[in-house]
Amino acid sequence: MSNALELSLSLPIGNLDAYQQAVSRFPLLSESEESALAKRLRRNNDLEAARQLVTSHLRFVVRVARGYRGYGLADADLIQEGSVGLMKAVKRFDPDFGVRLVSFAVHWIRAEIHEFVLRNWRIVKVATTKAQRKLFFNLRRRKKRLGWLNREEVEGVASDLGVKPETVLEMEKRLYAHDAAFDGHSADDDSGAPAAPSAYLGDLSFDPASQHEDADWALRSQQRLHAALETLDERSRDILSRRWLGENKTTLGELATEYGISAERIRQIEKKALGNLRGLLEN
Repeated sequence: MSNALELSLSLPIGNLDAYQQAVSRFPLLSESEESALAKRLRRNNDLEAARQLVTSHLRFVVRVARGYRGYGLADADLIQEGSVGLMKAVKRFDPDFGVRLVSFAVHWIRAEIHEFVLRNWRIVKVATTKAQRKLFFNLRRRKKRLGWLNREEVEGVASDLGVKPETVLEMEKRLYAHDAAFDGHSADDDSGAPAAPSAYLGDLSFDPASQHEDADWALRSQQRLHAALETLDERSRDILSRRWLGENKTTLGELATEYGISAERIRQIEKKALGNLRGLLEN
């Protein structure tokens, strides 16, 4: 349905003022006209009825989108996302519910704009859970008049929105945080600015020197472990090897049966042997 609507709206492209003037000229529908068009759409998949329902409510999309100007995103993009929400609402609208389309559509319009804001306001997502999304928009609106929140205000916001005070504080930190450029100032820059992540997040996994160093470290660690194991008595060494170094670990019960002692005694021997190994490897 959306592709057909896009082709038939014939609205100005590239000029936001012209677009707003154009949508304001579409006639508003009476309740009876709206109901009749909605029934035609549901029963006959009448795209002309869908077009009239959408165009008569585009001015409302513009009005809602203006409320999200404070996020630094283009008005045209906000209106476009809101229009997508309106089309989804028209597709799902049932006139038998006894409500006007504008009341039903507001949820879909705002939902699409909310998703767009959260996707594009920052490179790193500031809100992922449902509670965080609700808090993001409500807290940002309140902070325009409150500034930094004190403890009492934090608890008040948390109570009003049904979230924990810790969640409010975490979202407040996210709102004031800024994205850092991955490739910004270098470590040798004399400007005094902190080094960019590209200076210390390099991928060394394919560097020959790093690979040789890692292999040498692994070999030396393995040699030290075997040397430390040789200092243990034969029983302790066997228990540790079978409990920790084999692919199929032997249970305490199996070792207890084999050695003819209790599982608790096996555990004590294991614990003592591990302590001895730790001391040898730390020196």
